[in-house]
Amino acid sequence: MSYLDTLPPWIAIPVAFFLILGSTLTLLGAFGLARLRDFYDRLHAPTLGTSWGAAGILLASMILMSWNESEPGWSGLRPVLHELVIGIFLMITTPVTLMLLGRAALHRDRIEGTPGIPGAVERADVPHRPTGEEADGEAAPEIDISDAPGEN
Repeated sequence: MSYLDTLPPWIAIPVAFFLILGSTLTLLGAFGLARLRDFYDRLHAPTLGTSWGAAGILLASMILMSWNESEPGWSGLRPVLHELVIGIFLMITTPVTLMLLGRAALHRDRIEGTPGIPGAVERADVPHRPTGEEADGEAAPEIDISDAPGEN
């Protein structure tokens, strides 16, 4: 007989709910990755599925393992430190990865001139530096690096 056979309903119902919720969200993220048309649409669905799906599964794990290890013979409730660390890392790294992938794809699409991609937006707090055509024929000043430190 395992500890799951003696699981009380007041623990089993929330654990089952969070497992089904987390699994469903993760599955929806996977379907979004497979079914959506372009990269930018595909980028969003798995990120939400990973973040919220993993959160549901981690909540189920926290509830189940806290009850499991608080049985007689154990010294109180088990701290859910493992699940908290996993959740914190997922909630931090998933959006950062989404942002970096999105920016890299946007940069690539702007360089390739992909139609339908907006150009860069000029900001008032960043000074405008004219490029070759905008400089009215003036060449950029040459910099003498012959006496730069570390050069022999």
